[in-house]
Amino acid sequence: MPTLRILIADDHEIVRQGLRSLLQSRPGWEVCGEASDGWEAVKKAAELHPDVVALDIGMPNLNGLDAARQILRNDPRQKILFLTIYESEQLARSVAAAGAKGLLLKSDAGKDLIHAVEALQHNSTFFNARMAQALGSDLRGNHRAQNKEVLTRRERQVVQLLAEGKSTKEVATVLDLSVKTAETHRSNIMSKLGLHSVSELVLYAVRNNIVQAINPDLMPGQAEAAAIGRTGVPE
Repeated sequence: MPTLRILIADDHEIVRQGLRSLLQSRPGWEVCGEASDGWEAVKKAAELHPDVVALDIGMPNLNGLDAARQILRNDPRQKILFLTIYESEQLARSVAAAGAKGLLLKSDAGKDLIHAVEALQHNSTFFNARMAQALGSDLRGNHRAQNKEVLTRRERQVVQLLAEGKSTKEVATVLDLSVKTAETHRSNIMSKLGLHSVSELVLYAVRNNIVQAINPDLMPGQAEAAAIGRTGVPE
C-alpha cells in the first residue's frame, strides 16, 4: 500500500510535535509537512499534495474552516480532519459544511487520532457519537446548506483579521490589498451585517467560528467578552 502522506497545521509547535509523534508511529504513514497558520496550510497543501490534512480550527490570520475550503477548492481529493479544543453542534455543522471528513477533540487525540486518520484513509468519516447525531444526514452528504454565505471569502478573511485586533492598514498588508480596498471591504462588511462597532464585529466572528474565544470553558456570552478583551481594538 502506498505511503499515506499527512500535513499537520496548528499554531502551537508543541502540539504539532505531539501529533507528528503519534502519526509517524503508524507504519506506512508519513508527516510530509507542517504549517503554523491557515495561509501556510493552504500553501503547503498545494505544494505537497498530502492525502490527509490535520487542521486546527482556531489558527491565526486564516482560520481552519476557511483554510479547508481553499484547500479543497484547490484539490477536492484531499481529506480534512479538524482538531479542536471544544465541541458544539454548530461547530460540527460548520466543519461538515466546509467539506471535512472528521472532527477530533485535541483532548482525545492520544487515543483516537490513529483511528480518525484510518477512517479517512478508508474513505469513511470520524466524528464522536454526539457530533454524528447532531449532523445526521450531513455526514452522508445527503444534506446541503440552503443559505448562501452572507460574506464572500475575502470578506471573511478581513473579518478574522479585524477581530484579531489588526488595523485596516495591517489587514491591507496581510492580504496584499491597498488600504482603500481594505477600508471598502470593512465598510461593506459592516453594512451587510448591520454592525456599528468593532466589538459587534468580534461577537459576529466568535459566533460564526471565524475566530475562537481564548477560553473554551466560558459560557457563550463570557467567551465573546473574553475575545473582545483579547483584541484590545478601539471602537
